[in-house]
Order: sequence, then C-alpha cells, then structure tokens
Amino acid sequence: MDYLNKFSLEGKVALVTGASYGIGFAIAKDMAKAGATVVFNDIKQELVDKGLAAYKEEGIEAHGYVCDVTDEEAVNAMVATIEKEVGVIDILVNNAGIIKRIPMCEMTAAEFRQVIDVDLNAPFIVAKAVIPSMIKKGHGKIINICSMMSELGRETVSAYAAAKGGLKMLTRNICSEYGEFNIQCNGIGPGYIATPQTAPLRETQADGSRHPFDQFIISKTPAARWGEPEDLSAPAVFLASDASNFINGHVLYVDGGILAYIGKQPQ
Repeated sequence: MDYLNKFSLEGKVALVTGASYGIGFAIAKDMAKAGATVVFNDIKQELVDKGLAAYKEEGIEAHGYVCDVTDEEAVNAMVATIEKEVGVIDILVNNAGIIKRIPMCEMTAAEFRQVIDVDLNAPFIVAKAVIPSMIKKGHGKIINICSMMSELGRETVSAYAAAKGGLKMLTRNICSEYGEFNIQCNGIGPGYIATPQTAPLRETQADGSRHPFDQFIISKTPAARWGEPEDLSAPAVFLASDASNFINGHVLYVDGGILAYIGKQPQ
C-alpha cells in the first residue's frame, strides 16, 4: 500500500549516538532495515569495533566513529566528516546516556555534573551541530531518548531525572525554534528496558527469587514485564519517517503503561 511508503527511510542518513549495543543498536538496526544508512559513534575504538561487528552480523553496513559527545569540538568535527564521507544527516537519535544510582546527599557535584553533561548537554551539542545542514536541506528529524524520569522522580536518580526532565524541555524548545524549517524534534520515553545497564537490577538472588527491584517494576507495569530494546525501535522508525511530519515537540512514552497506572491496592 502507498501509505506504507511514508514509513520508509530509504535514502536517509541516520546518526544514532552511542549505538554500539543496547537501545541505540536496536533502533539503528531497524532504521537500517527501513532503508536508512546508519552512522553511529562511541567513546572508545573498541566499542566502535564491537558495534561494527554486530551490525555486520545483521547484514548492515554501518559507519562508526570514535567521538565523545560531550566535546563540542569533537562533535563538530565528526559531523563534518560524516557529511563528507556519508552524506548530510537527515535523522539524529540522541541515544548516548549514563546513569549513576547514588542517593542525592551522597552524590558529589562532580558526579551530578557528569550525568547532566552526557544526558543533557551532549544532546544539545549534537543537535546544534546537525541543525544547520538540516535547515539547508529543508527537512530533518531529531529524536531524543528521554525517560519516564522526564515525568517522575525516584530515590537515587536525582541527576538522571534532572537531565531527562531537561531533555524533555530541550525537545520542546528545538520544536519551537526550528519547526518552521520542517525539522521535527520528538522524544521517546522508555520505561524499564532489559539492557546491560539494567542487568544488575534483574539478577536472580541467591535463593532463586527475583531481585526486589525486578519484583517492584513488574508489579508497577501493567504489561507485567520489562521492555526489550526492540520495543523502542518501531516507534523510533515512525518518528524518523514522513509518517510523523506533523508531530513535533512530543514525547512518546514506551513504558508498558507505568505512567498510566497507580499500582495495585495492598492486600
């Protein structure tokens, strides 16, 4: 059907930051299957090499670059190299991120700043680097990986929640400033996703029981499971495609229903 063409990414160049593995890899993989040429970065050559091997195993010819996304000069150089070697970036997914689970009063200001730098400043830096060429080309898609913590707070994640709340508002502001240039900036707010980053929270205990946090998340999620990275890739393809051309400044929460649910009544 012709309407399915609106979901195609054929001929587009997609930069997904931190996409050597996990959520970023899943998103980039499905964007490639939708027709996009995938470009990704990571902070170390060994991670880029690992990513390139994983894409090759999936039959995808990806382009990998070593770049620290918190370094504005390095980001500008990377974007210039991508434009020269691959093409102008049509789609940006700001996926790279970190979390430090430390009670607020035990967290140093330096630790707080590091999370803000990676999770909020870096998306600003990379978006700023790609927007001028998107304006010249007449279109662009920016997808920021936000979080349920863009809306909720929880103990030990003060820096992460502050960064993701800021990223939600950066998403809306990019929409406000650059929507007139046919640039759509939206966010995806993952719920709890089964990735290497969350693996410690899902470890089986010595007595064979589920980790207490694992039990908590299952009880709070109407879908009664953790999400998989692949649960995020189809929404990302949608937001990167022409099917979403009149959607701007929106955060799509892919959380199994957590934000809609108050929780079960105690027995």
